[in-house]
Amino acid sequence: LEPVSVMFKVYCLSVMTMVAATYTVVLRYTRTISSTAMYFSTTAVCVTEVIKLFLSLGMLTKEAGSFGRLKASIVEHVFQSPKELLKLSVPSVVYAIQNNMAFIALSNLDAAVYQVTYQLKIPCTALCMVLMLNRSLSRLQWLSVCMLCGGVALVQWKPVEATKVQVEQNPFWGFMAIAVAVFCSGFAGVYFEKVLKSSDTSLWVRNIQMYLSGIVVTLAGVYMTEGTQVIQKGFFYGYTPWVCFVVFLASVGGLYTSVVVKYTDNIMKGFSAAAAIVLSTVASVALFGLQITVNFASGAMLVCISIYLYGLPKQDTSKLPRADKDAKQKLITV
Repeated sequence: LEPVSVMFKVYCLSVMTMVAATYTVVLRYTRTISSTAMYFSTTAVCVTEVIKLFLSLGMLTKEAGSFGRLKASIVEHVFQSPKELLKLSVPSVVYAIQNNMAFIALSNLDAAVYQVTYQLKIPCTALCMVLMLNRSLSRLQWLSVCMLCGGVALVQWKPVEATKVQVEQNPFWGFMAIAVAVFCSGFAGVYFEKVLKSSDTSLWVRNIQMYLSGIVVTLAGVYMTEGTQVIQKGFFYGYTPWVCFVVFLASVGGLYTSVVVKYTDNIMKGFSAAAAIVLSTVASVALFGLQITVNFASGAMLVCISIYLYGLPKQDTSKLPRADKDAKQKLITV
């Protein structure tokens, strides 16, 4: 971690928490309560990829320092590197599926339930890290994974009801959508990390390669799933300021996460996730009439505790303190 002030870390975590909580609540609002015509979720995912591409281009411009270096970098890593583009198309496809699953999940599950259940991405990511990066987990981390799964099971055992939501919902399909999303999140995140560490290529160059593929993939998804309706009604049919806000949050959220990962640790990210759950729950009670049950409260608490335990640093037991070594030597002598 690069040395930065505590205030800057708090600022990063505060923004990340607000973005995560606001995104789920506002997306849920646009899919269940908003009285305007329903927009096409696939087009929202596509627009998000376009905005991410331009934001990454802006960051690469700042990193390059001049237009000439920017042009040379793009020519080298984009136009002259078809294999790299193909390599980054894998997480592009997976992330596109994940983002579309989020719309399906929040159309059928409350924002607070979604926030709690989506934390299953932690054990999924851990499993992918073990299999793909040959990393190991401590006993405490495995315990926290089991606790997290138990907490999610409690939340899903008897789904909470939201009294102010008038649209028809299917909690089973909502949970299945989250299951697909967490698998995609774990696999794509670890795959992207592996690609990043395989070379010294800039993060923003890798993002540009991935978002270029993502735009192609999501455009194909638009016209494969809702092509006829999009042609008849228009690409931006049903867009309102709230929908544009959802697209904006989805765009900056992913890029801002990289800043948080760079400057903070797992414990602080765990607090951020727990805080996002609390904020989403409060907002859901106020906006959607969410009825808190004992199962939900117990499950959410278990998930928050497990996130904290998972983020605790591993203890290095390979090196004993001097006093312990002396004591051990005396025991051997005796």
